[in-house]
Amino acid sequence: MSLRQLRRPLIAALPLAVLATAVVPGRASAQAGPPPAVVTGSARLPAIPLGEFSNALLPGSVGNDRGVKLGGIGSDVFPAGRAGEFWTVTDRGPNGQIKVDGSKRRTFPVPGFDPALVKIKVRGDRITVLDARPITTRSGKAVTGLPNQRSRDEAPYTFDAGQPLSYDPNGLDTEGVVRAADGSFWLADEYGPSLVHVSASGRVLARHVPRGLHLTGTDYPVVESLPGLLQKRKTNRGFEGLALLPDGDLVAAVQSPLSNPDTAAGAGAPPMSPGHEGESRTVRLLRFSPGKGAVTAEYAYRFDPVGEVDPGEDDTSELKISSVVAVGRNRLLVEERTDKAARLHRVELAQRWDILGSRWDDPATSPSLEQSGGRAPVLPKRLVVDLRGVKGIPEKIEGIAVSGRRTLTLVNDNDFGMTDGPDAFDDQGRLVDSGVPTTVVTVRLRTAAW
Repeated sequence: MSLRQLRRPLIAALPLAVLATAVVPGRASAQAGPPPAVVTGSARLPAIPLGEFSNALLPGSVGNDRGVKLGGIGSDVFPAGRAGEFWTVTDRGPNGQIKVDGSKRRTFPVPGFDPALVKIKVRGDRITVLDARPITTRSGKAVTGLPNQRSRDEAPYTFDAGQPLSYDPNGLDTEGVVRAADGSFWLADEYGPSLVHVSASGRVLARHVPRGLHLTGTDYPVVESLPGLLQKRKTNRGFEGLALLPDGDLVAAVQSPLSNPDTAAGAGAPPMSPGHEGESRTVRLLRFSPGKGAVTAEYAYRFDPVGEVDPGEDDTSELKISSVVAVGRNRLLVEERTDKAARLHRVELAQRWDILGSRWDDPATSPSLEQSGGRAPVLPKRLVVDLRGVKGIPEKIEGIAVSGRRTLTLVNDNDFGMTDGPDAFDDQGRLVDSGVPTTVVTVRLRTAAW
């Protein structure tokens, strides 16, 4: 399939809304008058059969796409240089969950799918796919999106959860993307979690993983350069947000609190004792120097209470960081979200908040950072915008880019139209699409906030 075949007209709406939010130093508080924002554009990804898309990049990689269309490119978005052009990255591909004998099984209906870098053009109500590059191993084969390690990652199954699939040590659950000055890309991966350096063409140059992970059998170099404590990430909650600072350093955000020292610490267990937090709201940001190949700083970030982020949600574990965006030398926008609501906060990565190598990195510390509630040093933050009140913003926003002093570009993750449960596919094994499109939305603030 040629790129010309990918260029199709789309249906879009151009909603307008006024947003009321608070801009308050420190943690967010009650709304106290807006800096207003307005949605100025909305566009949808056209219906592109996943098999056609994948086989155009790696011939023969997908035999049966089960009716799935290209989606999932909303994992992240990064400006490509020209107005309206962005690099995006798919996640690991279509996947869902089906309960069998009381236990959930992770399904991969298109196991040959290969995560890809996708360059898009947004103009008015039209999205055009300008370029797409498969993420490949050293020998040019698909990395795939399959889990890496038995007993550590979820076991993969066929679309109906009936048959097990093989693990793939090369597999990546890509979530964040930035492009370096030399034209190469850096990706955030949830499995390791890991930072993945890929060439301009998409070939993996190195995968940086936590110390002690012992990931073997890969067809690319693996470097154990990240803190070993990251091995305590929740399943499917590794790195998601990734930012590129002006000096070339990266900032990777762990999506959820680590299970440190154990799963109860981040899974909503009742407090063990006074001084221990029950449902943790403290996550970690890591600064990584590509030149040194090492983590050079670490910061603690604390979510607002889930009911403040999303008044319809009472489960703290639904809070996630899905995007971090550089807006200055040491300044970030951090997205706190549930599937239905999202807010952006501004933080400064000042040296005094650096906890790298401190007792909070020591597995023996009790209570741990994740259990310590508000007693550990966390980054002060300032609420920039609450997206919940903006009409026309889709749910599950995962990709955010700054397009101007007052302009944001947002993209949602539509999960390739997948839903969970046995009814996700019909009797012929074809996807019953959720009907949720991949949507790129432009939001303009009336006053600069970063």
